[in-house]
Amino acid sequence: MEADTRRPNTRATWSFVIATAIQAMIVLAIEAYIFAKFQESLIPGIGATPQSKTIPTYLTLFIFGFIYELVLVYDSLRLKNTIQVIGLCMYNVGMLIYASIQYDQIHKVINLLAQPTNGGPVQLKPNTDVWPDIQPYLVAVPCIIAFFTIAMSVIAWKLYDEFAWTIYKHISADLRMKRRYLTFQIYIALLKFDFFFFLGFTVQFLVIVTGLADAEMGLTIAAIPITVLILFMAAFWTRRESKFGMIGTIFLFFCGLAYFIFKLARMYQKSHEQNYLPVRKSLTSFAVITIVLIVVTIVIASMCTANFDKGLKPHIMKRKIGDAEAEKMDNMTELPDLKHGHAPASSRMTID
Repeated sequence: MEADTRRPNTRATWSFVIATAIQAMIVLAIEAYIFAKFQESLIPGIGATPQSKTIPTYLTLFIFGFIYELVLVYDSLRLKNTIQVIGLCMYNVGMLIYASIQYDQIHKVINLLAQPTNGGPVQLKPNTDVWPDIQPYLVAVPCIIAFFTIAMSVIAWKLYDEFAWTIYKHISADLRMKRRYLTFQIYIALLKFDFFFFLGFTVQFLVIVTGLADAEMGLTIAAIPITVLILFMAAFWTRRESKFGMIGTIFLFFCGLAYFIFKLARMYQKSHEQNYLPVRKSLTSFAVITIVLIVVTIVIASMCTANFDKGLKPHIMKRKIGDAEAEKMDNMTELPDLKHGHAPASSRMTID
């Protein structure tokens, strides 16, 4: 039998890191310019309104979103996690949707600040038309993100050659065990993406939305640390294979699902919609994505719970899969090469 002569695809690995870093720098530079031009156009001394907070909030979320993406890129490559790399490409699609919505939302905000309704003060300087200055940049942002999303997807496909035969080598030759481990990986990746979209929704809600009852505002603020704790414990109970902990976690996921459905419905009620208008489209996109993620998370969490006590625990307690460890495990098999429709050549015997 031929020996496996493949080497880690360091070029693809670095290409993925460089692509995400360049995307972050370009988009954040553009957003910073948009923010600066917007701030220059405001009349000094007028108190902040929900409309005037919109662009700073967009910039803040883009900063957090791309920094968080870079952290996840490092985490994915460190763990050689193919599932999370694919998830990052989908995450970039979410950022693309957000950037596309930004164009229409900012246009409406500028019109409201220049010609406010309900007798509010004019907040833009006279004879200042900031829209023509920032419009080309607002068009450029989603185009740039779309380009890098395609580039990241191509590189992620190439990374499969490296990760597919590395990360699964430490799992036994039992194909069912590999599927259980894959389910666990999907679950952990989902928790990481759940965190960003929940926090993105909550930040916009707290900063821009006004006219809320004290109880609702307090509940929204309290939801942030509670959600972080829930997501952390969700991963903890899965690694420890605690059925009791997972049942409680899944119940809390259902509570979170009800919370986001309630918020989504509230935004479109006639008695409350005025409070959400400055940011309703972006809140809707975040709420819908989060609802979909929670539903998928509940399904995968149930599958992980069903896999408890079946021999997976020793494998998932290993947080990093190293090349040295993989080389020592001569009795392990490899994941089939999905790109070519057959298993990669190897000096190891397989029983898949």
